[in-house]
Amino acid sequence: MNVRGICRGAVLTALALTLTALPGWAEKKPAAEGNIALVNGKAITQSAFDQEMGPVLQRMKMTGKPVADDQLAEVRKKTLENMIDRELLYQDSSQKGITVDDAAVDKQLASFKARFPEEAQFKQALEKMNLTEDIIKKQIREQLTIQELVDTQIIPKIKTSDADIRKYYDEHPDFFKQSEQVKASHILIKLDANADEAQKAEARKKIEDIQKKLKEGGDFAALAKEASDCPSGKSGGDLGSFGRGQMVRPFEEAAFAAKPGEITDIVETRFGYHLIRVDEKKPATTIAFEEARPKIEGVLKREGVRKGMSEYIDALKKKAKIERFL
Repeated sequence: MNVRGICRGAVLTALALTLTALPGWAEKKPAAEGNIALVNGKAITQSAFDQEMGPVLQRMKMTGKPVADDQLAEVRKKTLENMIDRELLYQDSSQKGITVDDAAVDKQLASFKARFPEEAQFKQALEKMNLTEDIIKKQIREQLTIQELVDTQIIPKIKTSDADIRKYYDEHPDFFKQSEQVKASHILIKLDANADEAQKAEARKKIEDIQKKLKEGGDFAALAKEASDCPSGKSGGDLGSFGRGQMVRPFEEAAFAAKPGEITDIVETRFGYHLIRVDEKKPATTIAFEEARPKIEGVLKREGVRKGMSEYIDALKKKAKIERFL
């Protein structure tokens, strides 16, 4: 059960993707006619379905892999089911008298508009997608109304006991193992991958000069702020903590080999030349139950919402009259 997919409509997804849309999706196309489903007599139109499929197809194209006919058919089927689920939830919300005020809708709309440098570009994007601001506001209202239904009818029924949390912790030991960690700072002199010998020599000279200043007692953080080409230089070169596999191999090997307080020799990576100061080392450990508890509660709550949504929609479907024409 894709809770995010149900609560988030096609138009909102399309808007989020507009700035990087593929040409085939960005082109204005004539609205399709006819209905693709009826949910308690309420039509899901072919045009609405095509809008829902647009960003889905875009994500599939972005993988660069050909889409098989059977795969596309399955995606179309799942997309329609998401739309049916959303319509059922919205109808149920209306029957329960759940409403969303205009201010909340306008606030959400403003957040989408803010992604565009100017109002004119926002309107241009709507035009390209055969959309209007009224359609977007309708989708936002439906999204917020369904979310209110979930918040009031499903989430309050989710109960997580201490025994459930403990059971999850005991049954997933690997989730709570923390590998050896290094807290480090670095100074980087960037080197382009296509740099010639003269450029390499110039960069090497810069890092050697910095190394000399450090050996003479220079302050690492101050030199990082002054000379590092990495954005971390603004914070004295601080990279925070990281485990194995998170940094490029030469950097990782040098950092894990050094002792706390030590500054490594010059390290060359594909990014350039580094000087690394190891600030702290933490051995591999297992996260204690009480520390892991909030994360486990979050996992169990999300699982509970998915299960609760699935059961709630199944109950609505048993009472509904649904006709599919796909």
